[in-house]
Amino acid sequence: MNILIIEDELKASKSLADLITTLRPAYKIIAQLQSIERAVAYFSENKEPDLVFLDIELADGLSFEIFKTVKLHCPIIFCTAYGQYAMDAIKANGIDYVLKPFSRQDIQTALEKVESFKNFFQQEAVPDWNALMSKIGVDDGKKSFLVFRNNKYTSVQTDAIAFFYIKEDATTIMTFQQQEYSIAQSLDQLAAVLSAKQFFRVNRQYLINFAAVKEVEHYFARKLFVRLVIPTPEKLLIGKEKTSAFLGWLEDR
Repeated sequence: MNILIIEDELKASKSLADLITTLRPAYKIIAQLQSIERAVAYFSENKEPDLVFLDIELADGLSFEIFKTVKLHCPIIFCTAYGQYAMDAIKANGIDYVLKPFSRQDIQTALEKVESFKNFFQQEAVPDWNALMSKIGVDDGKKSFLVFRNNKYTSVQTDAIAFFYIKEDATTIMTFQQQEYSIAQSLDQLAAVLSAKQFFRVNRQYLINFAAVKEVEHYFARKLFVRLVIPTPEKLLIGKEKTSAFLGWLEDR
């Protein structure tokens, strides 16, 4: 079986390739790509692989953009750190997903699933990518958070939150009214339940609301400096590996 990996994190791509070849020595990793642009070029110039392992959030945008240009008939296994991307639709089409960080057993199970449904995938089991994109577009995410402060529980509406950030090793909500609340969830967990259209993980410390963005400036070393409508404790910088995805997120309204 010829397998293509599309993953922008080089360590994750290598780890996945090593696991696949360990579990299935007869299988061949034909290429490891890191972007939507390279994937589209590859599919345009090469024979379709037997299987694709595909990350969802690539450096230059959501990988679903690939299918606006390219039509694939092979099965796809999504490898992602985020659980909100139309998993019901993916499951309904017989395509598996693996949440990062993935284990040896995760990859083993995914490969077994593809193998058991090999004939199924060869019989017009092509996902309806337009329906999938539509489903993603209507993902509104979590609407509110229950917080506890001053011996009282209260609900904070998600739309009222300017950003989430790490403060003294704890996740903290900052509202547009500059009220702070500590919550138990990690930023990874929050990213999985919030609307990807509304919130963006700019770095390890911050998850910001689109409505909170005031302006964006170019910074040293191809980074971006993001200024919000309310002040942040630290300067909000986006590394060059995320700049394309962030600008695409700003534009996708």
